[in-house]
Amino acid sequence: MTGGPLARPIVDAFDTLPPKLQLAARYILDRPDDVALLSMREQARHAGVPPATMTRLAQRLGLDGYDAVRALYAGAVRDGTLDFAGRAGAGFAGKAGAQVEAQKRRGERALAADMVHSLGQEIARLAEPKALDRLVAAANRLHKARRIYCLGLRACHSAAWHFHYMLSLLSDKTMMLDDAGGTGLDALRDAGRGDVVLAASVEPYARATIEAARYAAGEGVPVVALTDSEVSPLAQLASATILVATDSPSFFHSMTPLLAVTEILAALVAGRSGQRALAALGRTEAQLAAFGVHLPRRGAKEKA
Repeated sequence: MTGGPLARPIVDAFDTLPPKLQLAARYILDRPDDVALLSMREQARHAGVPPATMTRLAQRLGLDGYDAVRALYAGAVRDGTLDFAGRAGAGFAGKAGAQVEAQKRRGERALAADMVHSLGQEIARLAEPKALDRLVAAANRLHKARRIYCLGLRACHSAAWHFHYMLSLLSDKTMMLDDAGGTGLDALRDAGRGDVVLAASVEPYARATIEAARYAAGEGVPVVALTDSEVSPLAQLASATILVATDSPSFFHSMTPLLAVTEILAALVAGRSGQRALAALGRTEAQLAAFGVHLPRRGAKEKA
């Protein structure tokens, strides 16, 4: 997630920055509260760059030095305009030691409570005005598309599949780009400008997802990105982007906010179909009942 007074200039300049400046820039984007509160040296340590890199980035953005960056963000904190909406998480191995130590020191109930609290905060941020605007804009693109190609690999697969599954109950508009037999991305050959690729990827980004999104964008197919940063390789290819936080007190990234986003999008798209969606769902339920897919509800008699 991103925010802060310099978010837009950083995003605009990101592709032109050398690698170390990109590390510093992404730190500022993903941790805007730290920019206001921590010293430059502490921020440089967290970003994994020398302190001089932070100064060079500030100058690249047209400021005299990093003190000017911190002053901008401190002012945004004071006046309540800092648009902080989450943090990028560390790698799995880097987070493991912190969790083990906290679990031993504070106990498992405390860790579980921390995880529940963190998840609640991240999902609640989806109701902020800017996040809602992004959700509605993406739903509009998806609703108007002739076909929606759903793509998510590794940890992101479940969210992409869930979106596909929900809308498959209403029509054949969605297609899951699965990797069965290594042919999962072949269906993109039929995608055109009237279609949309819904692609999900968070750091560390799945190479195949980014390459597929790059191919689609190159062919003029709009990409709706579900990702964790405005400067992620997926966001830079997208026509519309929804940002999700993945940070968690646990070893692993949290996929729960991403799953929540796909549920919201599916609900918005389905709702736009009105009576057609209701009629399609009725036909689906009738077929599932005919095949005996689900156990009968309590108190209902199962047909012979």
